[in-house]
Amino acid sequence: MVVPGKEQRHAAHAPTRAGRATIVDVANLAGVSRQTVSRAINDKGEIDPATKERVLAAVRTLEYRPSRHARGLRRPGSVTVGLIVSDLANPYFPEVAAGMLEVAKPQGWNVTVCESRNVPEEEREALDLLSRQADAIVGYCDSADDVLARYASGLPIVLLERAPDETRFGSVGIDFEAGVREGVRHLMGRGHRRIGMLDSALPGTHSLRGEHFLAEVRAHGLPVDEDWIAPADGQSVAGGEHGIALLLDRHPDLSAVVGFNDLIAIGAMREARRRGLRVPDDIAVLGFDGLTLGELVEPPLTTLCIDKRQVGRLAVEQVTQMLKGKEPAAGEGAWVVPELSVRAST
Repeated sequence: MVVPGKEQRHAAHAPTRAGRATIVDVANLAGVSRQTVSRAINDKGEIDPATKERVLAAVRTLEYRPSRHARGLRRPGSVTVGLIVSDLANPYFPEVAAGMLEVAKPQGWNVTVCESRNVPEEEREALDLLSRQADAIVGYCDSADDVLARYASGLPIVLLERAPDETRFGSVGIDFEAGVREGVRHLMGRGHRRIGMLDSALPGTHSLRGEHFLAEVRAHGLPVDEDWIAPADGQSVAGGEHGIALLLDRHPDLSAVVGFNDLIAIGAMREARRRGLRVPDDIAVLGFDGLTLGELVEPPLTTLCIDKRQVGRLAVEQVTQMLKGKEPAAGEGAWVVPELSVRAST
């Protein structure tokens, strides 16, 4: 909705930077003070009905979403961090949340968790919700940087397992290249040369883990090409069962497989046993993530462990820096290197 007769004024006072509108933008467009805007949107105090409608029309025009601070919901000294994860049923993400809580709770901070389920619309809904209820956002977000800036302008944003283009965003990265390198070399050290991978990526593409896998096996001259990477149908045990079935049908002589994550690797072990194969005698299986669950399956899963609590701790440390107006950390201070944990599956 456009305020009648205000088009030129809107053009003059609309926000010119990339990002969401502020209370100042609304006040300028409506021709009132910030205090009047606050009274209108919070329905508090005496205000002329026509003025209130003009303010609310400006709010709608600019798609203004008041933050917790603007609505007076934030207590002095309190901080709420919003965490966006893709799948709460995956035990990987609760461990990251636990790492955040370890650092946040002693500071009196709160952590609010939202689930995107890898659905763009649900991710945007989570961003919209947290931009109004949180003081900072941490997350596994697929949205482009300009979308993130629009939903969370003015809030510290820390992206997990993704390097942002916006340098003002923080990030906590995983050195997938180092992890895959160590995993492939471990399998080769056990005599394996026909190594496949179960990947999780959009159709026709490879994940970073998949790209590093191909680069590593090619660097060693193994008889492996893209046909040795099969898609897992979801980052789950069932996805691993599906993927290994495809891979074994293509390459019955497969001697080892790398799973995109531990759940996929566990699914691969189940399907291999269903086909009468012994793990690791007939086929070795290597996971990625280091879930506690991997220690409980039979045989226990060899995996590339990511210190998930460290990921959460580093994210909170970055938020702390950014709330103080400092630049987000970079380099080793924002990087987690997977470590090989050798168990019985390889």
